[in-house]
Amino acid sequence: MTTPPVGIHDLSFATTHYALDHALLADRLGVDPNKFYLGIGQETMSVAAADEDIVTIAAAAAQPIIDRHGVDHIRTVLLATESGVDQSKSAGLYLHPLIGLPNTARVVELKQACYGGTAGLQFAAGLIARDPSQRVLVIATDIAKYELDTPGEPTQGAAAVAMLVSANPAILRLEPHSGLYSADIMDFWRPNYRTAALVDGKTSVNAYQKATQEAWTDYRRHGGRDLGEFAAFCYHQPFTRMAFKAHRHLLESQGFTADTAAIDAAIRHTTSYNRTVGNSYTASLYLGLVSLLDHADDLTDQPIAFISYGSGSVAEFFSGTLQPGYHDHLRTDANRSAVTTRVPLGYDRYRELHEARTPTDGRYHAIPEETTRPFRLAAISGHKRIYESR
Repeated sequence: MTTPPVGIHDLSFATTHYALDHALLADRLGVDPNKFYLGIGQETMSVAAADEDIVTIAAAAAQPIIDRHGVDHIRTVLLATESGVDQSKSAGLYLHPLIGLPNTARVVELKQACYGGTAGLQFAAGLIARDPSQRVLVIATDIAKYELDTPGEPTQGAAAVAMLVSANPAILRLEPHSGLYSADIMDFWRPNYRTAALVDGKTSVNAYQKATQEAWTDYRRHGGRDLGEFAAFCYHQPFTRMAFKAHRHLLESQGFTADTAAIDAAIRHTTSYNRTVGNSYTASLYLGLVSLLDHADDLTDQPIAFISYGSGSVAEFFSGTLQPGYHDHLRTDANRSAVTTRVPLGYDRYRELHEARTPTDGRYHAIPEETTRPFRLAAISGHKRIYESR
């Protein structure tokens, strides 16, 4: 029996209520805004309101998929995050009353820095190859947070991307070849006792570039496409300029001339949303895919390269082909609205939100209503998180 193709059948994106302009951040830090606009390629960053977290934005990303397809045949929900809300309970389980997930589905949370979303996608593909009648909902959701007045602060952001993975996908067919690379590196990490991550910027950039090269080598070793075949390259984007750096490094490592115009053509459309949303960790790579599909010319039957990197570190190079009619399944207007309807955030309120801490005394704490997004964290009571939908 011939195994049907597997891939992304539907794709949806969500972000937070607030946005902070990098010009405002630059002014308060006493630096030229072009340090952010040009140096790292960031213009604004999404910031969570007091009543938003990874669960609320995950629900907002997944709801349109459930509305369109229902929950029939969803046998697994894989939620990837590195900014989880509980050390034991999967954040995906909070979604049951919010978006109506089936009780007949396994729900698991995955963690490996920014690579977790790709782990979810690949695990989903394996489950569907075993049983093509089932579907898997993969959600990558994160709020990137660094300490104030540190080099990482301008790269903060927040987003969730939900993917319905199925046989005979309508948007993107995954190709069978994959290249892998893992190494124990302390380039970025967040111990349990910290709310903000630690990062060694130079080490992380070097580790990312090496991992990209090594994953590519493994991809080719296992029969993957030639580098010149791809119509576009979706990279993990801790900041958008990193995608350009990584692609230049990959080209040069393989003996290609790193022509600036060619690099721009291969990368530019994948960075449009990340440039204004900021780093979204596990969601970043797939937000790049959403951006590419919303901004590029028709890519029907064209192969797309994916370079997933998670600090610590794990990397994967894989590919997929856009399916005929994929444009009919995109949510371009909704995606653009998610970005343009964010509320500009003042600097003082930004610092208040950044420094706020979750109550730990077990008492009832109502969360003031702030976000206008469809889901919110309403209270914390008895060490339990209470969510509501509008």
